[in-house]
Amino acid sequence: MGNVNTYTKDLAKEKYSQERITHWDKIAYDMDSKRGFSKSYHKRIEDIYKFLIPPGLRVLEIGCGQGDLLAAVKPAVGIGADFSKEMVRRAKKCYPGFQFVNTDAQEIGNLLKETFDIIILSDLVNDLWDVRNVLKELKKISTQRTRLIFNFFSNLWEYPLRAVRRLGLAPPLKPQNWLTVEDMKNFCCLADMEVISCWDEILLPLHIPVLSNLANCYLVKIWPWKFGALTHFLIARPLPQQHQICRKPMVSVIIPARNEADNINDILSRVPGMGSGTELIFVEGNSTDDTYTVIEQAIKEHPVKNCKLLKQKGVGKGDAVKLGFAEASGEVFIILDADITVPPEYLPDFVEVLTSNKAEFVNGVRLVYPMETNAMYFINLVGNKFFSLAFSWLLRQSIKDTLCGTKALWKSDYELIAANRSYFGDFDPFGDFDLLFGAAKLNLKIVDLPIRYRERTYGTTNISRWKHGLLLLKMVIFAARRIKFV
Repeated sequence: MGNVNTYTKDLAKEKYSQERITHWDKIAYDMDSKRGFSKSYHKRIEDIYKFLIPPGLRVLEIGCGQGDLLAAVKPAVGIGADFSKEMVRRAKKCYPGFQFVNTDAQEIGNLLKETFDIIILSDLVNDLWDVRNVLKELKKISTQRTRLIFNFFSNLWEYPLRAVRRLGLAPPLKPQNWLTVEDMKNFCCLADMEVISCWDEILLPLHIPVLSNLANCYLVKIWPWKFGALTHFLIARPLPQQHQICRKPMVSVIIPARNEADNINDILSRVPGMGSGTELIFVEGNSTDDTYTVIEQAIKEHPVKNCKLLKQKGVGKGDAVKLGFAEASGEVFIILDADITVPPEYLPDFVEVLTSNKAEFVNGVRLVYPMETNAMYFINLVGNKFFSLAFSWLLRQSIKDTLCGTKALWKSDYELIAANRSYFGDFDPFGDFDLLFGAAKLNLKIVDLPIRYRERTYGTTNISRWKHGLLLLKMVIFAARRIKFV
């Protein structure tokens, strides 16, 4: 009986695939004369993917059609796969600079022998016979750094889209799966993949001047209009395998220090050794006390420590952090504020979370555990909690504390953030948002690491409550404009 069921299932799958190949071949033949309603929709989809994917990566698109979306993201290496021979023929003609292959998504892992930075599945999962199997195939050609980006129609639009297609305003479709976001999250879980973020896009799939931009860039991101979105977006990455969790990298600890003379010896004695070696990079920031001299002397008194001392020429912690990163030689970068309100003994935890691939960007959080009595003023605490909610919503990942000075990331990821910094510009005097926004823009997995925040034992804070509170509000508006409402 088991063999009969398997044979029947295979016949059903073959019939299902053949019907869809025939269907999409026909649509390909008609594409020059019938585009209609879907033209504005596809243009908006292309704009979203261009925002999500930096140029110059290795990109694979499954269900590539005639290759328009693949070409739009400007990959260094672009491969498109489609089971429609006619679609592949059109793609090769339209975009001879890319490679296009005629294959079923269910067999892609056996056909391709290379890995990719980005794998796109645009409007595909609702048409697949076996979603889980396709994800397992894609994992064969993925690394821990690969990002899979999906978009798929909301099931609330099933009947409106049927009406549109019956009117001939969009290409017809075969019966669909009509998956929900929770369905896709479950499929990712079953295929050993982790969802990084998900959100909704496109409220008005027609081009109506002013109104389309208002609906698709703004209203669709806000309650209650977001519930009427046409398409769901979801970004996932493969979960790490056990053999990937054994790295011992060189660690560079960047320590911006301004008016922190009495903390320097404490830092040198308390920062533990990590990974294959630990490098301490002090960036002294035009102190009014003798911080620079104290650091020089402390380094001489600790000759076994691997230390560098840099003199900051610019202004602000953000500038100091950039200078420290530029001179760092480790594979892992960690920022440690010289006030040591975040105890240095926590630093190995940041490295462990990063090297175990639980995260690609580790963000220290001061707002989970109770604080010491004078560690933070009540009004600062309220403000930080408000901004944590705001930035979590804006960046589509949990960011419970934006201004905890301790953060960790791979050097290679920092270099990508720096290479794409022109998108945001030089906007951040703190340094925290330059990194957080850059990590979110690159779809890095951001994980909050709770720490117990301590009272300052020397000097006074360099943070001005009201001045920097207004700057934080400015950061919210900036993130809204450059990340959320685009």
